Formats: sequence, structure tokens, C-alpha cells
Amino acid sequence: MSSRTVHRRHVFYIPGYDPIHPRRYRELYRKESTAQAGISGYRIALSPQRTDGRYGWHLEATIDGTDTATDVETLIWSDIVRDSMDQGIAATYGQLLRTAWTYIGTGALFRLMRLRKGPVIAALYPVGFLLVQLILAILATSILTWAGKAILIPALGTFGHMIALAAGVALAYALLSWFKRQDNRFFAYYLMHDYAYTAQAKGANPPELEARMATFTDEIATALQGDADEVLVVGHSSGAHLAVSILADLIRQGRVGDDGPALSFLSLGQVVPMVSFLPDAHRLRADLRYLSTRDELTWVDVTAPGDGCAFALCDPVSVSGVATDAKRWPLVISAAFTQTLSPARWQELRWRFFRLHFQYLCAFDNPGDYDYFQITAGPRTLGDRFAGRAPSKSRIEAPISPHTSVTP
Repeated sequence: MSSRTVHRRHVFYIPGYDPIHPRRYRELYRKESTAQAGISGYRIALSPQRTDGRYGWHLEATIDGTDTATDVETLIWSDIVRDSMDQGIAATYGQLLRTAWTYIGTGALFRLMRLRKGPVIAALYPVGFLLVQLILAILATSILTWAGKAILIPALGTFGHMIALAAGVALAYALLSWFKRQDNRFFAYYLMHDYAYTAQAKGANPPELEARMATFTDEIATALQGDADEVLVVGHSSGAHLAVSILADLIRQGRVGDDGPALSFLSLGQVVPMVSFLPDAHRLRADLRYLSTRDELTWVDVTAPGDGCAFALCDPVSVSGVATDAKRWPLVISAAFTQTLSPARWQELRWRFFRLHFQYLCAFDNPGDYDYFQITAGPRTLGDRFAGRAPSKSRIEAPISPHTSVTP
């Protein structure tokens, strides 16, 4: 795509499976952009939203001597996430069984293990930890029931047996409820709901998500009719595979003009194989194949081996088995946390897995060509910034998915 200086930009940020209010992303951007501007020597000022979108903010930046104005909108689906997480303890264990069977029975789990260990361990963690919670509850129940029977049955007979059993069941429920209340520390229920939402239709999008994605497509199409020099779509984590389908729909519908803003797609910390490896992910695989061949956009995929929650340097099109000879996207590059973070900062963050999964949206001590704030607020389009950039030599492109069909 032709080089152009960006004076006005419209950014659409699509978060992953996150129930938190989008103000979290605004405050994260405010804090981290200030830190990066101080490190890199440029200026970014954040102010209230000036567009009609659901939630966002406005940026004024001076980078490389050029002033750029940017409107950022968060494409919200946190309400859908919260609804899907509204599950009791028993229902969550039901999800555990169904989700485990889906990934194991379809062969997806064993193929995913051949890519990256980190995200597979992250997927197995909630299963293991929820089972540990259940075992502890059963053990506590058994001990209390046994002790209660020994004390109460000699005095109360059958009634004592019933009291002991009821006390044991109550203890089990109390213990499991305590673990659930502490999930902001353990993340077992949260991750279980995340994987269960993906697996419930074996990779197909639930109807409520498809409807929301259609709305997002319309909003981006409207921005492409505006006066921006670039429309940039950022998909983080699960938001990356939503963005793939949204942008594929946008182009198929003929809503990307030749003389409009540059259309750019930045996927960050993607977990596409968790969906595309499932048998009924026909739509996503078709969208991956289609988008990878289009010249209407620039697509750059950024991950890092230090992010244990992402399929780092796994080309989402190729590993899903849908690459063709016409494939030109994505450009797969590494954020290289061990090089772009200072040794002290890396030591501080290396075991904070969820925090590292958001590092793509944060400041770097030694930023290379990946600088989230220059990309979202600077004077260069994504295509211009990475023109001529070679993909990572350590990227994985082998077609590994057990399911590659693009039609039902």
C-alpha cells in the first residue's frame, strides 16, 4: 500500500474474552503511553472521546515532528462475556467435562500441543485446578462425615448419621464457594468459562456474538467513509480471531474503497488455533484463508515467546492448514520481551503470565520497531512502518490443525 503521512487516525480496539468495563483499557493506555513517551521522547495527550462510539478516547500526539490526532474506540462485547460467565459451581463443572471432551474427542488438544506448550498448559490449568478443588472438597466432606458419625451415631442413631452427612455436604459447598470467590486470584473459573465459550459450538460463533460482530463491521465501515488517513483495527487475544472475521466480511461486502483511508490490522497475542483447530470453525478458517490473500489491508501479527498465553510466532493461517499460494498475510513478528524489556523488568514480569499477555499494550524499556503507541498514535501507517520488514525466522508455519475444511 502506498506510503502516506497520518494526520488523522481511527483505531478500533477489540479486546479478548474480558468481563471488565472498557475503562480499564483507557486507563492502561493513559498510564503506559505516558511511560513510553518519557522513554522514547515524544508527546501523547489523552482526552475524552469525540466520536459517537460506545466507549473510547481521543489522542493528540507529536512524534517525529508530526502532529497526529487519533480517535480510539473499544468495540465492546464484555456484556456477552459476563453473561457467559454467569454460571454456578455445578454448571461450571459440567462445562469442564464438555470442554475437555470437545478438545480431546476432536483431536484438537493433541495437535495444539505440537505448537506451543504455554497456551496448552493455560488451557489445562483450569481443568486441573478445578478438579483439585473438587478433590479437596470431597476429602474434607469425608473426614467431617466420618468424624461426625463416630460422635453422633452412638448418641442419636440414624438421626446422627443424617446430621453428619448434611454437615459434610455443607462443608464441601462452603469450600467450593470460597474457591469461587477467590477466583480473582486463581483465574480457574474465568479460564474455564473462556474455553467453554469457544468450545460450546466446536469453533462456530454463537448467534449473539455473530450479531455483535456484524455491528462492529458496520462501525468500521462507517469510519472508512470518514476523513481519517488510516483506520487501524487492533485485535488482542481472542479479539484477534473476531477481527479476522469482521475484516473478511468488510472486504467481501465491498465496503473498502480504493481511495479511502489505509486499512490496517494489528493482531496481538493471538490464540487463533484454540478456535480454528476445532471441527466446526469453518467460518474462521474460511476467513483466515480469504483475509491472508487480500491487498485491501496490511496485517501484522505480533506475539512473543515470553507470553505463555499466546501461540507465539505461530502463523495463524498456515498452522490452521488453510494457506494458499496467494497468501501474503500476516507478517509474523516477535515483540521479543527478553530484548525489549530491561533485565530487571523482565525478571519482575516473567512469571506474571496474565500481565505478560497484556504487555503488547504497554511500554517497553528498549522498544524496537514494535511500539504500540507509535503504531496507534504516530504519523506512519502500519503498512509504511513495517514495509520491507522480514518475518520472524523462528515462526511456525507447518499445517497442524486436524480440521481444515472451510465449509460445513
